[in-house]
Amino acid sequence: MEKVYDLIIIGAGPAGMTAAIYGSRANLSVLMLEKKFPGGQMLSTGEIENYTGYEEVSGPDLAEKMFEHSKKFGTEFSFGEITNISFEDNIKILETSTNKYKAKSVIIATGTEARLLGIPGETEFSSKGVSYCAVCDGAFYRNKNVVVIGGGDSAVEEALYLSNIVNKVTIIHRRDELRAQKILQERAFEKSNIEFIWDSIPISIFGERKVSGIEIQNVKTKEVSKIETDGVFIYIGMNPQTAIFKKLGILDEYGYVISNEHLETKIQGIFVAGDVRQKEIRQVVTAASDGAISAQSAYKYVEFTK
Repeated sequence: MEKVYDLIIIGAGPAGMTAAIYGSRANLSVLMLEKKFPGGQMLSTGEIENYTGYEEVSGPDLAEKMFEHSKKFGTEFSFGEITNISFEDNIKILETSTNKYKAKSVIIATGTEARLLGIPGETEFSSKGVSYCAVCDGAFYRNKNVVVIGGGDSAVEEALYLSNIVNKVTIIHRRDELRAQKILQERAFEKSNIEFIWDSIPISIFGERKVSGIEIQNVKTKEVSKIETDGVFIYIGMNPQTAIFKKLGILDEYGYVISNEHLETKIQGIFVAGDVRQKEIRQVVTAASDGAISAQSAYKYVEFTK
């Protein structure tokens, strides 16, 4: 007889891994599916200092601890990207390129991925000087000069991380002030090797076999200038990973999953957790909270529909 899981969690970021803990600890049969690596955005975060219980911990270290914990109570784990979702009565059928899984309930915890600039040179120089992860690639730029695009928390956090490795970091921001938390701004302004270019946007990235510079335009004066740099790190926001769920009619106009306070979508037995859902604050701690709530809601659903 083909196995039907009580709960399948799509995504192994902090939301998905916390949901796995709560679901399996409640004696549900749980499968967690991940298309890349467990940890989600934590894998590209240098230091986390606002997760309760850790004054400071690296993103990859916290991801590893969460992943080991997520399997403690019996959660099964498998790699796979969902290519289709269908229904047989109350059973959800999830398909990947290699397998088909059945579940009574599903938690969507697919998270977000970096938004692209969409300018000439960005895709051509990907991994050849263009990066979206300072933790992953920062070491390649030791004692070199790099540019960071963006002005939010991620941009400033990664600029601070890079400033301890590279010779100089230049933050380019389209506004005349940063959007990052004040404590991050203060740290960045205090760094002697972090410089700022305000009111400017990138319009192209150039080089030969690898990045050698970036062309920018002042949004007020329209003046165009070039900056020599060895690397370009891009942090201009995130896009929810929800394309496969569009046909279900559970997304808002931006692609985020709509839910109620119990993290239920309008489809019975489908829940959501983490950065992929419609909400204001997207942090590790709020993702973990979502994981707990969604798993508890899934547990009540499974018990109610027995």
